[in-house]
Amino acid sequence: MTMKKTSLLSVALLWLTLTVTGCQDRQAFSGGNPGVGISRYTVSIQELANRLNLRVDEQDETFVVLRDATNTVLIFTHDDGRFFVNGQPIGPVGAVRRVGDTVYVSETLVGQIRSHMGAPVAPSRRPRPARATIVVDPGHGGRDPGATAINGRYEKVVNLAVGTKLADLLDRQGHQVTMTRRDDRYPELEDRAAMANRLDADLFVSLHADSAENPSAEGFTVYIAKAASRESQQLAQALVRAMKTTGQRSRGVRREDFRVLVHTRGPAVLIEMGYLTNYREARRLQDAAFQNRLAVAIAAGINDYLR
Repeated sequence: MTMKKTSLLSVALLWLTLTVTGCQDRQAFSGGNPGVGISRYTVSIQELANRLNLRVDEQDETFVVLRDATNTVLIFTHDDGRFFVNGQPIGPVGAVRRVGDTVYVSETLVGQIRSHMGAPVAPSRRPRPARATIVVDPGHGGRDPGATAINGRYEKVVNLAVGTKLADLLDRQGHQVTMTRRDDRYPELEDRAAMANRLDADLFVSLHADSAENPSAEGFTVYIAKAASRESQQLAQALVRAMKTTGQRSRGVRREDFRVLVHTRGPAVLIEMGYLTNYREARRLQDAAFQNRLAVAIAAGINDYLR
């Protein structure tokens, strides 16, 4: 009896050992080795976003934000972190692993997040005309000079110079173009958006130049509203692609609820064309030849979007 019990115990221990080993083997990552302890049942944050048809909008050491036109997903990537879908707390994130700059989370989050997401926004059926009604908005003006360049020049002057060149170029291409200002005056922000709405504009483009405390900050940025339409997103992406041809650094598409974007009913973007507090960019932004290059690039992005 003793020998039989010992034998049965040995078999049980062997079975348990094989079972545990088998589980570990099935969880081993297949498809590259992202790091020790990373299960095949985990996904990187980028893959998670791709599978949910979202984009990684913000990310730092403790959280990541995924978005589309309808949904916002906030995931805290620290121990005991939780995740939220459209402002509602859903549950714990579970195990989080980091390999270099890549963050891995449980694959089960895909289904959990998807079940709480709203339906995607249907593509607009509004046709894009070959000859469009476009409102060009040179930012600031009059009593509002905007940012000040390192040589003392005002942003409002740069905005008007590029805006005038852009409007003239679009007009020659056959578009119906209206500027919110053609001289040194200050239209109220709501009035600029109201002009676009009154004209039922096909798109609204506001031009600005940026500033920063850090003089090394550089590059252009295209802004859209936080709840921007699909058309605004596509216009912004087309502008980023086109403006890269100017040789400037791209800071991509970002979301801010600037009043001219929020109050405009049609597709609307705000372009920060570069930094007046950066010596090299300030010189370029005040150079007529570079202003022409900017106007040509922005017009090309607009026409790419309209096509």
